[in-house]
Amino acid sequence: MAAAHTPRVSKFVVVSVVALVACDRASDLSKTQTQPAASTERAPDVTSTPTAAPVVAQLTDAPDVPARIYRDHPAKVIVNLTVNEVVKEIAPGVTYTLWTFGGSVPGKFIRVRQGDVVEVRLKNDPSSKLPHNIDLHAVNGPGGGAASTFTAPGHESRFTFRATNPGLYVYHCATAPVPMHVANGMYGLILVEPPGGLPHADHEYYVMQGELYTSGAYHAPGLQTFDMAKGIDENPTYVLFNGAEGSLVGKRALTAKAGDRVRIYVGNGGPNLTSNFHVIGEIFDKLYPEGGSHTQDNVQTTAIPAGGSAIVEFTVDVPGTYNIVDHALFRAFNKGTVGQLVVSGPSRNDIMSPKQQDLAYDGQPEGGPIVAHVSMAPTGPITDAQRRELGQATYARVCAACHQPEGQGLGDSFPPLAHSDYLASTSKSQLIGHVVHGLQGPVTVNGRTYNSVMPPMAFLSDDEIAGALTFARSSFGNALDAVKPEEVAKVRSQVAGK
Repeated sequence: MAAAHTPRVSKFVVVSVVALVACDRASDLSKTQTQPAASTERAPDVTSTPTAAPVVAQLTDAPDVPARIYRDHPAKVIVNLTVNEVVKEIAPGVTYTLWTFGGSVPGKFIRVRQGDVVEVRLKNDPSSKLPHNIDLHAVNGPGGGAASTFTAPGHESRFTFRATNPGLYVYHCATAPVPMHVANGMYGLILVEPPGGLPHADHEYYVMQGELYTSGAYHAPGLQTFDMAKGIDENPTYVLFNGAEGSLVGKRALTAKAGDRVRIYVGNGGPNLTSNFHVIGEIFDKLYPEGGSHTQDNVQTTAIPAGGSAIVEFTVDVPGTYNIVDHALFRAFNKGTVGQLVVSGPSRNDIMSPKQQDLAYDGQPEGGPIVAHVSMAPTGPITDAQRRELGQATYARVCAACHQPEGQGLGDSFPPLAHSDYLASTSKSQLIGHVVHGLQGPVTVNGRTYNSVMPPMAFLSDDEIAGALTFARSSFGNALDAVKPEEVAKVRSQVAGK
């Protein structure tokens, strides 16, 4: 019997079928892995066309911030800004003609939502001497709106942009010469909030650093003018928070309660220097570098370039006064970049205790006895002798480096205090003024001319200054009367140099 015929199947066909099945399964698996089931959650609306009536933006002066935005859709937002050229005090007794967005430095804080269609209406007050415009770093488009808003005095310009990117952005004037307009105060911040906003904070504040280039020296009294040469050399007379020395201290200090979450929107108008923003005694739990979306944790100091920004957040646990500075510290102590955050609430010794001991090093070798040092600072009224003794300590700590331990002076740089005819012939109020406000220019002491710089020592208390001057006037061969704290207080309240 003939064998039954069995069809022969090509190996190629078998392999091809297997391959096709494998590919099909792989395709199904790929779909399973890369194409999850459609989410029912709606994507945030940042592109729809606003249909409701326009919203007029709430604008605030520093350090205040407008209210958070809760809208779930874009709106048409109208921003009304008026340029004013105004004379303002930038330090006690020192005035300057500032060019402003809204009458203050920095300019108004603007808060919008991502996706908003923003109509900027820029008015230039008829009293202005110059045309101005606005360049908003939140704008995607050439010039950030500068060409569209070039506005002569007594005129108004309008242009519209969509806020496409969330973040904290600088705006400034970009009319030539641009650095001069910025240096004169024409800068501010605009926050483009993401849908849903930022996380909760108990306090939000607006702080912006900027530079002033005055024709006169630091604290030179009267109306100051702009010094272009200083600007070109990047040598500002003042580096300030919120447009004036003392704008964030004392009664103007920022405030919070222990346990509060604080958020500060920080900008740097420049026009030249990088800010080194630092809150002494706090750590930024959360930092948004450059005002962008990505964050860093546990940061001590953040660099903010000219024309840049940052958002810093921290929780204050321990009550007290926290100094806010540019940590390029000569700017803080000698150009004015100091603010304060005053925190109230119960003590938290578990986090930081007050001073527990005050020990004196008595020259004993290591392992020798340590004795407790009793502070000589009195708690009530003190005699001239006590003031002199306290002044000796202040002199040793602050003054001796230049005038030397025995008052002999130093070469051609620092005049002697010993047997000083200058101390004898100069009024106490003038001497106090030298300490509080600093001294520049030539002085002649005992027939010899010195021309160095004595920086302001206004950070010393009235008692410290009175004590140091009392010590100098009654030591080193001098026999002059004591200086009283009330005399220092009187001079401190007066205009520098008068």
